Amino acid sequence: MKFKIGKYEFEQALLLAPMEDVTDASFRIICKRLGADIVFTEFVNSEGLRRGSERTHQKINFFDEEHPIGIQIYGADIQAMVDAAKIAEEKNPDLIDINAGCWVKNVTQQGSGAALLKDLDYLEKLLKEIVRATNIPVSVKTRLGWDENSIKIVDVARICENTGIQMLTVHCRTRTQAHKGNPDWSWIEKVKSVVKIPVILNGGVMTPEDAKRAFDETGCDGVMIARGAINNPFIFKQTKDLFEKGFYTDIQLEEKIQTLLEHLKLAVEIKGERKGVIEFRKHYSGYLKGFYNSAKLRSELMQFYTYEEVKNHILKFFEDNLYHSEISIEKVE
Repeated sequence: MKFKIGKYEFEQALLLAPMEDVTDASFRIICKRLGADIVFTEFVNSEGLRRGSERTHQKINFFDEEHPIGIQIYGADIQAMVDAAKIAEEKNPDLIDINAGCWVKNVTQQGSGAALLKDLDYLEKLLKEIVRATNIPVSVKTRLGWDENSIKIVDVARICENTGIQMLTVHCRTRTQAHKGNPDWSWIEKVKSVVKIPVILNGGVMTPEDAKRAFDETGCDGVMIARGAINNPFIFKQTKDLFEKGFYTDIQLEEKIQTLLEHLKLAVEIKGERKGVIEFRKHYSGYLKGFYNSAKLRSELMQFYTYEEVKNHILKFFEDNLYHSEISIEKVE
């Protein structure tokens, strides 16, 4: 089933979830190149945007090839959220996304994120004001409810549609579950039965098979992938292969190394060499998982601060460990 958001039309859309300290521009670009249909920035603090925090403003910068892209904002104060939405809109994203699902304590204690689910009247007013103040589509990402005794997602969905929200993403766990336990995907069908806006499933999608099962079992309009993309950014490519061909193949060493270095080079170009290399370290495990002695390699890579050092060490490691027949070193820039 196809759906439109702004000027874009999708069928079985795959979305990259907004993730703090993960979905920076370099990671978003790589996921986009690997098949993600819509990407999102890290969540940004509405007060930080309004106050002109340089670090916060840097988070909403993006490149042309990232379209369609959403900027996700969070906060509890309505005027601050309206101001932040207007600032974000000036960057010309395709969506403004409202975070109503973050479970982290220092966010919810401020009344932000999933804490918005505690007062639906206030949530309704907040969404109404943001939609009224902006000229581009506004979406919401939320959870089933605060806890198992206060699951309000059906009511939340109605509020979203009635206030003009154009897309709803549901992380199919409660706030108290955080990332623990199995997500309850059965709520997606219940939500879709009461609204006409696109409903995106999030939670528990770690493999291409999970993504296919999500579409098949729930009738969702799209699947948003979070930790599954950290562990394997190729999940978007593999999932699309599964849809189109009925199967997908494992990613070979050469492509993993090529993509790792492409990703690292982007990070260095955007952030500067030292910062880019240091902040990239969290991605080594995803790219190198499954190769012999990769834990040792990851440990060794932590000592380097330049792109060339990382590249040379990786290539030497795989050559020394008899992987030389699987990677054409001359093809690596």
